[in-house]
Amino acid sequence: MDILSLQKFFLRKLRNFSPPKWGASHTEERNLFKGLPKHLIGRKDTKDALDELYKIGFINRYKKTYEVHVSLNIEKKKEIEEFLAEK
Repeated sequence: MDILSLQKFFLRKLRNFSPPKWGASHTEERNLFKGLPKHLIGRKDTKDALDELYKIGFINRYKKTYEVHVSLNIEKKKEIEEFLAEK
């Protein structure tokens, strides 16, 4: 998987949770890696893909109960949906 595919995987994962993880609804960061092939978990490419999503503001990071929690940035909902719609 390339970095773009990994980024779309993470965004879709948060969007497809029940309930979707927008704004105040969040989940532990480690839940993002569930469903990835084992050989991709812990790789530098995977970490770089997630870090880039933090930098561009698509994903918010929260420190909760000694765990890192994440959610989609509701203020960038339109940009996120456009990014996911790209081929």
